[in-house]
Amino acid sequence: MTLARTRLVALVAAALGSLLVFAGQPALAERGGAPLTDAFAKAAAEHDVPRDLLVALGYAETHLDGHGGEPSASRGYGLMHLADNPANQTLQEAAQLTGLPVATLKKDDAANVLGAAAVLRSYADKLGLDETARKDAGRWYQAVAEYGHASSPETARLYADAVYELLGLGLEARGVRVKPQEVTADRGDLAKARDLNAQAAVASPDYPPAAWVPASTSNYRVSNRETSYNIDRIVIHVTQGSYAGTISWFQNPSAQVSAHYVVKSSNGAITQMVRDKDVGWHAGNSTYNNRSIGIEHEGWVSDASWFTDAMYRSSAALTRHLADKYGVPKNRTGIIGHNEVPGATHTDPGPHWNWTTYLNYVNGGTTDPPSWTTTIDNAGAQFTASTNWGTSAYSSQRHGTDYRFATPVSASDGAWYSATIPSAGAYQIEVWYPSDPGYNSSAPYIVATSSGNQTVYVDQRSGGGAWRSIGTFQLNAGTQNVVGVSRWTGGTGYVIADAVRISRP
Repeated sequence: MTLARTRLVALVAAALGSLLVFAGQPALAERGGAPLTDAFAKAAAEHDVPRDLLVALGYAETHLDGHGGEPSASRGYGLMHLADNPANQTLQEAAQLTGLPVATLKKDDAANVLGAAAVLRSYADKLGLDETARKDAGRWYQAVAEYGHASSPETARLYADAVYELLGLGLEARGVRVKPQEVTADRGDLAKARDLNAQAAVASPDYPPAAWVPASTSNYRVSNRETSYNIDRIVIHVTQGSYAGTISWFQNPSAQVSAHYVVKSSNGAITQMVRDKDVGWHAGNSTYNNRSIGIEHEGWVSDASWFTDAMYRSSAALTRHLADKYGVPKNRTGIIGHNEVPGATHTDPGPHWNWTTYLNYVNGGTTDPPSWTTTIDNAGAQFTASTNWGTSAYSSQRHGTDYRFATPVSASDGAWYSATIPSAGAYQIEVWYPSDPGYNSSAPYIVATSSGNQTVYVDQRSGGGAWRSIGTFQLNAGTQNVVGVSRWTGGTGYVIADAVRISRP
């Protein structure tokens, strides 16, 4: 950013900040003339940041909820999570770049978005992105990773991948919409970082379905449970922040806090950060820390949208495993909320956490299971593809015995999965593929909905070896091609077609 541009932005923003402070007006995004969608458009235009990327970053952090200016667990503020902690000073950076008061940046949605855009643009400038490069959302990947100020390359990649996944899947919140789109993320050196979304990530030493990312040794106490203490409680927490942000915060020595496990909202992925035998600092009560295991769940106490069925099921499976291993009662005596710890000042998991559903899952129940589900593998008769699609068993992350692959071309040449849909209605679509750096950066999945084909883009370079939801869609009844994988993409690498699962709630 040039000095002239910096001074101009600062002068204009300072004048705006003065109006906000001295006129005593309500928040910008709450006044009649400036809805949130306009705030994103204006911030993106002013700082030449891709608007959809800016929205996706905010959604990944907070689901576009500013939480009334209250801070996250890592002291991030507003819907763009401008942070004020020893490892992340994006709040102060935004104030310097825009000239807006810190108090305004914390509580005003439009100012918060403007501040985030300014910070993100400053990172792009450091990367040397010129005007042409800035038009390509994929070139901003490393700037997005820096915005998260992760404690390690692997968590930086996890953070940025979450943002770019949203560009491919699309999103809608608070009247702001991002359509699914083809974006090839330029990871740079972060392409070499461990992919924590992949099944091949280093497995947890205590719970193999989880990944292992150790917390800073400054944030927990080494112990030898159950010799030193008996484990007789499992404490349920909500992160008040994002999955990647929480993992990074527990890696930061200044945090002075940690939990044993962190669970992701969208798909229930789990990362272990403290060994079961060691004492995590999560309960705010030394006696309860000594005797309990803490499980953090991505999200915010005040926002029910974070508490997905995938999260409940995955967390419940973990809790069931821990309860069986350590003899913890599978009821509200052994499994408690953070708010129930004596002396607790926290309110998590809060009123939106469904204890009935969760405990039913913990005890092996199937509350609200899918009323109908079918899985279609590429090796079955319901899968069709031209001879241009090869067959491979190269990756151990495959579903079944093999999977199909093809090079991108400027033609559809789709591989299709057919199913007999029992009745018209809403169905969840999940896809399974092996991931590899040589696979496609923007693979188009086509869903034949009742209102026409819809395309969702998936980065098949990461996150493979597991079911991954691409959304819920309205489908017609009958036997038909429901999901296709197209070769028509500007993304690089082989397009993969492996398996699809279709479920009706």
